[in-house]
Amino acid sequence: MTDKIEKGRAGESFDDFLKDQGTYEETTEVAVKRVLAFQLAEAMKDQGISKVEMAKRLDTSRSQLNRLLDPDHDGVTLGILARAAKAVGRGIRLELT
Repeated sequence: MTDKIEKGRAGESFDDFLKDQGTYEETTEVAVKRVLAFQLAEAMKDQGISKVEMAKRLDTSRSQLNRLLDPDHDGVTLGILARAAKAVGRGIRLELT
């Protein structure tokens, strides 16, 4: 075992690391989708909304809803996200950074 401490740039953020690796945009997109899917599923659970009921509220199929709630499925439109948020009494807030 060694007592040497690896020297790096102090204060480098994780965002900077991802940018250096060339994966910042992709990683951010995946993270946002996962968070939104989680938040929708939690709102449904908290309110006792079944997948069948949620699909009815969205006027869509349960398989479409499953894709919306799948954190790894990236083919979700802003429109369906906004409708899903409204169906659980929530909203969507976006910003350009």
